[in-house]
Amino acid sequence: MVAATPPMGWNSWNFFAGKVTDKDIRDTADLLVSSGMRDAGYVYVNIDDTWEGKRDTDGKIQSNEKFPDMKALADYVHSKGLKLGIYSSPGAKTCAGYEGSLGHEAQDAATYAEWGIDYLKYDLCSYGGVMKTQAPNDPAGQNRLMHEAYEKMHQAILETGRPMVYSLCQYGMDSVWEWGPEVGANLWRTTGDISANFDRMSLIGRSQAGLAKFAGPGHWNDPDMLEVGNGRLTLDENQTHMTLWAMLAAPLIAGNNLTVMKPEIAAILMNKEAIAIDQDALGRQGDRVFADGPLEIWAKPLKNGAKAVAIFNYGESPSEMRKDNLHLKEMGFAGAVTARDVWAGKDLGKITDAYKVTIPKHGVVLLVVR
Repeated sequence: MVAATPPMGWNSWNFFAGKVTDKDIRDTADLLVSSGMRDAGYVYVNIDDTWEGKRDTDGKIQSNEKFPDMKALADYVHSKGLKLGIYSSPGAKTCAGYEGSLGHEAQDAATYAEWGIDYLKYDLCSYGGVMKTQAPNDPAGQNRLMHEAYEKMHQAILETGRPMVYSLCQYGMDSVWEWGPEVGANLWRTTGDISANFDRMSLIGRSQAGLAKFAGPGHWNDPDMLEVGNGRLTLDENQTHMTLWAMLAAPLIAGNNLTVMKPEIAAILMNKEAIAIDQDALGRQGDRVFADGPLEIWAKPLKNGAKAVAIFNYGESPSEMRKDNLHLKEMGFAGAVTARDVWAGKDLGKITDAYKVTIPKHGVVLLVVR
């Protein structure tokens, strides 16, 4: 099965944006290996927009001067024990105005397979204009056209015979979680773009409440790429970001500058226990079980009957859990549980609903209880 667990890797857009080159991707592949990220599970190296050149006289897509030989690049990435991802759009143009796949879906999929591509991010972009032109003042008709466009590339990928992760990027339109699996998607964006600030990141993460039933092995809700290590996120905010995505069984697609990754950021991205929660074989997305002002508790079922429990403080000052507020009963536990604090890396022994802890501003406590 493709994407039996949420895909893990790295994407070029958050740091390099439109300046990404062949050398950047090769260097990133090297750094994913040397940093330990590959062995932690980050195996996809995904080229986002701006790699595309013109089509030749037969209509075959070419890469531009920044990527002189895509097949050679794929071979290099594969030689490192990694996989290569690429980007396109069902429209005539990508978001950055480069060549899209409209009218060339089968041809492009075949080219990707020939190059050795393992992952396709398919971004709606200019196809929105096609939808409005072909079905003016008809939202249902526009949605139907969108479904058909994504299904067309799905069939084209199947025709190649090469397994590729199929990532839909259309910002959650028309409740994509309800129909994404029908068009072959392995993951689908549920929101607009993330940015490297706490308010945007936490808004996107919290808005996933209620979507758990749509996720599972082979198909995942995608709240967008990780901004861990980007912008001005504090250490607590980075931990909150990683925790929230792990609780959501979200794809873990890093987007930081690996050449200057600080040890504390590497420790967050490669925390084995947080990754294990995200990648748990049960394939269940977590959900919110309690909210009281800035404090929220989320729970995620894990294999063997355990649960990941995250206590978030979205407030502007430290906050203490009040007595009897852990809500273990609502999670299916009767009485005391055995708990481990993931970020502290220590066993807590037995705890009850009376468990007390102070959570820093924009911080989190992540427990595994059984």
